Amino acid sequence: MLSHDDAPRLAVPDKAAARARMKIDRAGWAVRAYARYDRASVMQVAHAVAEAAHQAAQTYAEWAVRETGMGVVEHKRLKNELSAHPLVDFYADTNLVDPRIDSARKMIELPKPAGIILALTPATNPISTLYYKAILAVLSRNAVILSPHPLAKECCRDAAARLEAAAVAAGAPAGLIQCIEEPSVPLVQTLMTSPKVQVILATGGSAMVRAAYSSGNPAIGVGPGNAPVYVDPSANQGAAAQRIVDSKAFDNSVLCTNESVLISLNENKQQLERSLRAAGAHICAEAEVAKLRDWLFPHGHLNTAAVGKSAVWVAQQAGIRVAPSTKTLIAPVEHFGSEEPLMKEKLCPVLASISVESFERAVSAANMIVRVTGAGHSAAFHGENPQRAMDFASALPVYRIVVNAPCSQGAAGLATHLAPSFMIGTGYFGRSSVGENIGPQHLVHWTRLAWNSDAAVPFGDFSAVRVFSVGPESRSAVPPRAPVPALAAAQGDGMDRDLLRQLILQELRELTRGQS
Repeated sequence: MLSHDDAPRLAVPDKAAARARMKIDRAGWAVRAYARYDRASVMQVAHAVAEAAHQAAQTYAEWAVRETGMGVVEHKRLKNELSAHPLVDFYADTNLVDPRIDSARKMIELPKPAGIILALTPATNPISTLYYKAILAVLSRNAVILSPHPLAKECCRDAAARLEAAAVAAGAPAGLIQCIEEPSVPLVQTLMTSPKVQVILATGGSAMVRAAYSSGNPAIGVGPGNAPVYVDPSANQGAAAQRIVDSKAFDNSVLCTNESVLISLNENKQQLERSLRAAGAHICAEAEVAKLRDWLFPHGHLNTAAVGKSAVWVAQQAGIRVAPSTKTLIAPVEHFGSEEPLMKEKLCPVLASISVESFERAVSAANMIVRVTGAGHSAAFHGENPQRAMDFASALPVYRIVVNAPCSQGAAGLATHLAPSFMIGTGYFGRSSVGENIGPQHLVHWTRLAWNSDAAVPFGDFSAVRVFSVGPESRSAVPPRAPVPALAAAQGDGMDRDLLRQLILQELRELTRGQS
């Protein structure tokens, strides 16, 4: 993962900085036009982008694995597909364009898009995160500049260009979806601090997320996962084991929502272990656990070579013999304190496990695990005891408890009815600003017109009132004009010619001032 600490020793090349400024200016032109689009036109663009994403899901899955060396092609394809049409469909009834009129409360709410979004994407889930953030921007009438991890820059650059072309073909202004071609830590920091960037969507290492929060611009960041999974004696042990093994093996465990530590009670430990073996797990002997710990956490820090690799590959590197069909490595440990490195997030198909004497002890263990790493993120519960499920959820400082489902997919909204997301908000527990799965609604704020509550003061009839959406505030904001029908503004010669002329002249004046 990129290290924010190295950035002060590096400088941004003049050409790279100039290209970045041009992208920001281009995005500014695009978002000021797009903020005037009506909802039908916005959804038309969103569906077109989703279709382009869906059609290339397999291509980019193969490309991402080839470029990064992480993950499983078929699983990345599935994630890419789920970040296309299903994402748009989930928000099909979420209207972030039209005013909300509440006659009873004498209030009108006008949606205001954020503006230019800087979106960081990780090497672990490069294309699915890019798809997801681009579609969120389109649905909320924002422009997005994507900054991919350097390990995935080629596939991300091509994918962003594909989505941009689809958006423009569907009537969007050019420049709505852009990508940084040569990302670097200092360049990302420069973009983060730009006064023309309205919000940062930060997905990546903790240092980069902290840098986003300290940039001076609004930021939505997410913290690390480290999900404990508890299997109660009341659970169907075979079904629970199969879900856990498959979830841990999904895309070689690169999702931050994957299970990290398995907790069971002494009374169901043996039955659960038999079921885990039957599901494709290798349960390590004590000597194998020591080898795995030494290789995976040299000097107490995660060996990043393991990230996104298969269980068989990790076992070979650690000097452990396993069957070629092994999906997941289970590492039983005696203690679950912070001194045990296997309690940390691993991002590979290695699952620590502990067995305790009581449910209360299991809850305490889960609590400790997420407080070591992963506060605010996720946990999983398998069982048919409603009271225990409620007690487990009440005691843990997390915002998602996945019940009787694979946590990797469930917490991300792919196997539950949670919002589909590749940004899992960790809220106040995780020192983040949002505790739910991030969606397009987090990229829009509302201006509220609140009338006098006295019944004698009339509210008025707004049924025939037309709304001009001015979009985000900007130093180069365009004076309000008559409302522009979206397709008329987008088709033919592009946006309204007078509007385009004003935008270009204003931006040229700003560039001239900046160079003088």
